Amino acid sequence: MHLVAIAWIFVVLLAAAAEAISPQGSLLGAAITFIFYGLLPLSIVLYVMGARYRRRRRSEQPDGGDHAAPKALPPVREET
Repeated sequence: MHLVAIAWIFVVLLAAAAEAISPQGSLLGAAITFIFYGLLPLSIVLYVMGARYRRRRRSEQPDGGDHAAPKALPPVREET
């Protein structure tokens, strides 16, 4: 999946460069092209594709935190 994301960013980067160096293009148009055709859609797709991984990591943490659970104390015996 990461290879597809890198390839898509490369294609969008080339399109933005073509926009920037064309006689009718501008740097603002290149930036908008890169953001709206590259970063924004790719971030949404990667977020949705990573939902299964985040859900699995959340289920592995029983107390909801990222720290180790405390050790249980031994039972206290009453003296008679």
